[in-house]
Amino acid sequence: MNELNIGLFGFGTVGTGIYTVLERIRNAHASIKRICVRSLDRKRPVSLPEGILTDNPDDILNDPEIDLVVEVIDNADAAFRIVSSALRRGIPVVSGNKAMIARHLPELIYLQRTHGTALLYDASACGSIPVIRNLEEYYDNDLLLEVKGILNGSSNYILSRVFDHGESYADALEKARRLGFAEADPSFDIKGFDSLFKLVIITIHAIGVYVNPDDVLACGIDSISDFDIRYAREKGTKIKLVAQVVKLDNSRFTLFVMPEFVAPGKYIYNVDDEYNGVVIRGECYDRQFMFGKGAGSLPTASSILSDVTARHHNYRYKYNKMSYDGLPEYTDDVSLRVYLRHPKPELPHGIVFDKVSESYVSDLGCYTVGDISLAALRANKALLDDPDVFICNFPRFFLDLD
Repeated sequence: MNELNIGLFGFGTVGTGIYTVLERIRNAHASIKRICVRSLDRKRPVSLPEGILTDNPDDILNDPEIDLVVEVIDNADAAFRIVSSALRRGIPVVSGNKAMIARHLPELIYLQRTHGTALLYDASACGSIPVIRNLEEYYDNDLLLEVKGILNGSSNYILSRVFDHGESYADALEKARRLGFAEADPSFDIKGFDSLFKLVIITIHAIGVYVNPDDVLACGIDSISDFDIRYAREKGTKIKLVAQVVKLDNSRFTLFVMPEFVAPGKYIYNVDDEYNGVVIRGECYDRQFMFGKGAGSLPTASSILSDVTARHHNYRYKYNKMSYDGLPEYTDDVSLRVYLRHPKPELPHGIVFDKVSESYVSDLGCYTVGDISLAALRANKALLDDPDVFICNFPRFFLDLD
């Protein structure tokens, strides 16, 4: 294949990074022919050739010389319209929009198969870590037991500043904003939505089953307090925002996103700053660990460009695991051990532990540690979203393999 002509949608932080990296490397076998933006009048951080910008998506979608669409906009609905339109026209797409992909993955897979084209999205999952392609190619069997890790660089940077540098949560969040690791409105990251969407995408490549994000529990770090931080330190642990999909047996699996107490000696204990870390566990190969930057313009751009190079070689996801016999089913009927900090001595109405192993009441705060089902937590998600409530998971799966 000759050099790819790219139609780029979006020229914010990541789009600019893609353009910058493409200008640097010699063997990309690709160049940007047109860039679609919302506003033509906005000042750009780099100098662009005259006429390369447009505000009309059809200038790219209807251009017969465009070989590849690269979509890096921040609006999930608009991204889906662009990506689905390109796929229907037989134009392959590279995207990093994890919210759009996670919510529309079954339809996007159908469009790829129906129109004989490809959608690549390694950049949607873990920044610069090629976790999706590894799950597609190397772990293409039913021996996989768990994928677990830190999938959000912004929240990890904040928690690293808190636990490794003694900064307050508020100061760490503000520093993350200044450095570009967190948005002006950081809720997408710190409430766990970013990790949730990435986990849904990872799950279909790990297990072969799609789970709607609305059916998965995601709790973030937005309500963490000094009280919780002191508790973690007293236990000799750090708190990390962890996403995991776990195969419970041959017929069932579960997945969730939650802060977790991580002890020294665990792989993800030393994953700090804006880095991501992913542990892939299997029956025969025990643990594999992948580590890399998960936030920032250039790491994400490099992952996008890796997919661009893959398309130059006609690579596409096969989704082989979706056709396996006897795929496991998603369940939230699983017991977890959690720490729950609550504002009053009594538990929030509706929260019922199956077993309480520790409780504490003081003027500074109250907490309960015990066993509770994931289904019960999902049913009471509104209570867990209370800013005076914080929940944190104690790791329970495959401890004998650690």
